[in-house]
Amino acid sequence: MMGEPSASGPGGWLMPSDWSDRVGSALAESEWASLKGFVDSERAEHEVYPPAEQVFNAFRLTSYEDTRVVILGQDPYHGPGQAHGLCFSVPSDLPKKPPSLINILRELKDDEGVDLPSGDLQGWARQGVLLLNTTLTVRRGQAGSHQRRGWERFTDGVLRAVNDKNQRVVFVLWGSPARRKKKLITNPLHVVIESPHPSPLSAYRGFVGSKPFSRTNAYLRDVGLTPIDWSNAGVSKAGETAR
Repeated sequence: MMGEPSASGPGGWLMPSDWSDRVGSALAESEWASLKGFVDSERAEHEVYPPAEQVFNAFRLTSYEDTRVVILGQDPYHGPGQAHGLCFSVPSDLPKKPPSLINILRELKDDEGVDLPSGDLQGWARQGVLLLNTTLTVRRGQAGSHQRRGWERFTDGVLRAVNDKNQRVVFVLWGSPARRKKKLITNPLHVVIESPHPSPLSAYRGFVGSKPFSRTNAYLRDVGLTPIDWSNAGVSKAGETAR
């Protein structure tokens, strides 16, 4: 179920109220103003991804109540047309997938037998998979360029809010920045799956063969929750967005 945007959210950004009510206080009002001022100034001088209206897509597509899996990445993709507010996902019409996504889809096929022609993962998000980056914006071609400006404190607040849920959530942490967030997952109801990042630089150090998709579903089934249909990644064969 998609969350309904609130009239205003933290820092003046639009977020669904079920999220903004829980995580808006992760930053003080002055800190939100500073973060938004920084991002606005970056957009005035550079190309910044994702587009402003897509920064909070993860929260619009996955409500707090429905969240049962969190996949945590780092920055948004920093190439033109790639980022659309969901970690590791790209729009369905993107002609070339990023290497990390290619490795994710290869692992998915090896693990679950699912062969996805598109890298658009909106269908996962609509099933309760929060596709979250630790930093929600980035300058074109400059990975890490919007780190340490406040986004990390906000997304830490998101992880703490999900940690407070009284129903199992599976946290999938890929790469060192994501794995450092493991300390925020303290609720014994939850499960953490972690591995190196799916980037070609690190995938063969433990991501390949880690079977995160089948393991996630096994942990959900263990407590009577519906598993994720990983074959539903967002775009049907007719090209219609999954609902």
